[in-house]
Amino acid sequence: MNSRLTDYLVEPTDTLLEALQRIDHNTKGFLIVTDYHLRVLGTLTDGDIRRALIKGILVGQPIEGVYHTACKSLKNTQPISVAGELFKNQSIDFIPIVDAYGHLVNIITKKQMHALLLQDIRADLNYDFFQLDEGVVDYEVYHRPWGFYKTTVLNDFYQSKIISVNPGEQLSLQSHNHREEYWIVVHGKGMVQIGESYRNVRCGTTLFIPKTCKHRLANLDKTESLILTEVQIGDYFGEDDIIRYQDDYGRETIQKGGSI
Repeated sequence: MNSRLTDYLVEPTDTLLEALQRIDHNTKGFLIVTDYHLRVLGTLTDGDIRRALIKGILVGQPIEGVYHTACKSLKNTQPISVAGELFKNQSIDFIPIVDAYGHLVNIITKKQMHALLLQDIRADLNYDFFQLDEGVVDYEVYHRPWGFYKTTVLNDFYQSKIISVNPGEQLSLQSHNHREEYWIVVHGKGMVQIGESYRNVRCGTTLFIPKTCKHRLANLDKTESLILTEVQIGDYFGEDDIIRYQDDYGRETIQKGGSI
């Protein structure tokens, strides 16, 4: 068994407080309930504990009677595609994986499954899912003077983003040395400069930005945001792959660095 799994184990005789402490440590919000021989007996989430405390069960009492005995599990010999099918159920966020005798040998979460798919990693149910970078699934919204952007997917092959430009605002005139970009306008209207050419854009407009080509996006509307999806293809996707030539917000120009 993967040594990382010990952070997700709890026994029926453990108390609610001990279970809470373990959940706080693993930060995933759940535990797998097993017996001494690691046979899976059920699952326990932080929500289960919260509801038990609301009912008046004391934190020093055992979790027996609080955890779910009817839980989905998979045999480690099954194809990983079965996990993908189970995760279509919105109520399932994690799945215990057991051997032929019902002993816990692995765990996979929905977020880990998505991370596998987005990075095109080939794996079976014995894979060490906890080594995955789950950051390829969740990204922050980054605010900029002109609006905001959010990365939706990032891996070794490409990056995709949602870019939203506030009414009357525009990005800097810029270029990239390591990536080309493909844009689809999904809301609003504006103007795009690519090289020395200018083009009016609206919902449904598609654009290609080659490497090293100067480009700029402006929102011409006074009330609605201009929103586009962007896919970057190249060998580096860092925000420092920018050469900025003009900028409305006082950011440094004609140098690498900064952000869009």
